[in-house]
Amino acid sequence: MSPIVLLILGIAVVVICILWLKIDAILALLFAAILVSVLTPEANLLQYAESKMMSAEATNTFINQSIGKRIAANFGSTAAKIGILIAMASIIGTCLLRSGSADRVIRSALKFFGEKKAPAAFLTSGFTLGIPVFFDTVFYLMVPLTKALTLRVGKNYLFYLTATVAGAAMAHSLVPPTPGPLFVAGELGVELGVMIIGGLVVGLFTITAGYLYAAWANKRWTIPLRDTGDVSLEELNVLMNKDDHELPPLWLALTPIILPLILISANTVAGVVSVSEAGTGMKIFKFLGDSNIALTLSAVVSLAILISTVSDKGKIKKFILEALQSAGVIILITCMGGAFGGSLQQTGIGSQLQALATDYQMAILPLAFFITSLMRTAQGSATVGMITAVGIIGGMVDTTALDFHPVYLALMIGCGSKPFPWMNDSGFWVVCKMSGMTEKEALKTFSTVLGIMGYVGMIVIIILAKLFPLV
Repeated sequence: MSPIVLLILGIAVVVICILWLKIDAILALLFAAILVSVLTPEANLLQYAESKMMSAEATNTFINQSIGKRIAANFGSTAAKIGILIAMASIIGTCLLRSGSADRVIRSALKFFGEKKAPAAFLTSGFTLGIPVFFDTVFYLMVPLTKALTLRVGKNYLFYLTATVAGAAMAHSLVPPTPGPLFVAGELGVELGVMIIGGLVVGLFTITAGYLYAAWANKRWTIPLRDTGDVSLEELNVLMNKDDHELPPLWLALTPIILPLILISANTVAGVVSVSEAGTGMKIFKFLGDSNIALTLSAVVSLAILISTVSDKGKIKKFILEALQSAGVIILITCMGGAFGGSLQQTGIGSQLQALATDYQMAILPLAFFITSLMRTAQGSATVGMITAVGIIGGMVDTTALDFHPVYLALMIGCGSKPFPWMNDSGFWVVCKMSGMTEKEALKTFSTVLGIMGYVGMIVIIILAKLFPLV
């Protein structure tokens, strides 16, 4: 059976299971991986083994391996790359929220910018917090502040909301350690330090576009502050008047966010020096800058902050258990996406589309964008869209033979995960229900701003890849 047909069948299974049968994405991805693997001919597996330059013995073992073991192997290899990182990132996010560190970051940004520039404060705060904390969580944290500030100034509610969404959503898809960019970077062989720097650069352009759209939309439409079930006006007033002394100092609140970024970036620099030639300092950087170690250290720091701020120590274990339970679901869905992507690669789809990647190198960038957008729009999750798309793209190209650094391909997949969120996206409903917007209002604002930022990111990445190929 043709690899293209297998690809279409695999995507169809994911879409039908999630949208029509309402089956959880984890099972949908597993079913798709099984179907694709069952229908993949032995000749395709042989072709895949040859493309990976396996030895004769390894090829024979691979071809004779059971379908279940092949899928499990792809699942396990993905878990090895991102399992610890996601667990630690979840702990960091929970501790930031529970200790008041995230609240401190937001309030400090508001003080720095002033109320007139509050939308810029929400934009930058959302982006900063979106690096270690998942989008839904960032929005849960910040929407009460947007409501409180609206009560104070009496206007600009839509501006605050849209700016918050713009910042948090782009960090979620561009800057590790959030699962999407973390997984994509690992699959394409992009060092995390390079991915972080690239995500910050492209993110600057995209959130600027998001900010401009938010300003335009705020002038065009008025979204009133409506009652919602999550918070009362009385609670909003308490939140708005909360004393600063109840929150951790800013330098301490920022430490769990900045520490892993510094360590991982330092490791990238140290990576140009061989271990045999490196001094003790460089070897320490390489140890501490390993992504698993860096995120673990950050989790320890964030946990220490939480312990120092929570009076009831018995709640600490409960908070961490909740964080790990949440991380477990994310790890499952991410690794199952890796299993599905691995099954697609083993169909030999790369040989079918290699001409596109070889003869028209730059065409692979917009292609990656639209494949990711298709998957995101079809099944709702930006992360699932990214991990599914990289499985498809990874089988099409040899990243070492590109005319540009593979970080651009990874960033393109991140931007492709933005268009077009609608009713099958959990984030869509979080924004709707927490903000009090109607579905139509959310489509005009939340969905549109993410689409605009995605397309701006695509254009920026193509230009950067042309001007600064980094190879």
